[in-house]
Amino acid sequence: QYNKKTQHHIGKLKAKMARLKDDLEVRRSKGPKTAGYAVKKSGHATVAIVGFPSVGKSTLLNKITNADSAVAAYMFTTLTCVPGLLEHRGAKIQVLDLPGLIKDAHKGKGRGKEVLSVVRSADLILLMIDVFETNIQVLVDELRTANMRLNQRPPDVVISKKNRGGVLVNFTSKQSTLDEDLVKEMMNDRGMRILQALDTVAATAGNVVIEEAVMLTRESIREGGHLSDPLKKSGIFPNMVTSMISVGEETGALDIMLAKIAAFYDQEVDTAVKGLTSLIEPIVIVVMGIVIGTIVVAMFMPMFGLGELAGKQG
Repeated sequence: QYNKKTQHHIGKLKAKMARLKDDLEVRRSKGPKTAGYAVKKSGHATVAIVGFPSVGKSTLLNKITNADSAVAAYMFTTLTCVPGLLEHRGAKIQVLDLPGLIKDAHKGKGRGKEVLSVVRSADLILLMIDVFETNIQVLVDELRTANMRLNQRPPDVVISKKNRGGVLVNFTSKQSTLDEDLVKEMMNDRGMRILQALDTVAATAGNVVIEEAVMLTRESIREGGHLSDPLKKSGIFPNMVTSMISVGEETGALDIMLAKIAAFYDQEVDTAVKGLTSLIEPIVIVVMGIVIGTIVVAMFMPMFGLGELAGKQG
């Protein structure tokens, strides 16, 4: 039994591990492609036969369907997905004979990823083992690592997008380990990008007052509040900005409003820079004229002095 803080820490670690696994899968998916085992689904349902190599999967398929899968007394006889059709009381059931699944298949060993991708699309998974090799837990663990839960109902989790910011958590049953704070922390670590964006804004603001206002806004959003309310209360942001953010939250178009605000102030900066440039140009011309005039005067003053001296001597 964990205490509350330990349970929160474990939940956050699990969320981080899930994010890292997703990132790893994305990187792997960008690698070289190989021929898969995908088979077009047919019939009323699909059954995938999963087991270790050489446990009789092909023999079973040939017995119950019209398929002709290769059978031999050596491992990995089946090198691709072999479909068969089983007719039972008017129902047509597609049965798939797959290459043997081995330990660490989810990492790609023995082309396990291709096998698991086919298994994931099946309606029923039939585990088949040898009478002398009953370590069925290896198969269960490989399927579970690939996010397939056998004989379990999907979690009753519903995520609904709100028109306004914040996260509200409602439990439909009594929870022994989860609470609202843990769910919010897991969601934050899993990818609540707006909180990370506000952290970045606060760190790069270069102004203590703005930094404090942004961090108060961040805490408000984390607790389920809105983005516009704490910005209005701070009194340091223009009314146009807070009003447009409020409208974006109410209409569900916050990203569009933020983009419009950014475009408006980009244009304001460009206009200000052009105005300063137009003011600087005449000032630079005057300064350059003064400098050039000074140089000219400095060049001709000695000549005038020589002329005066020559006149006196003459």
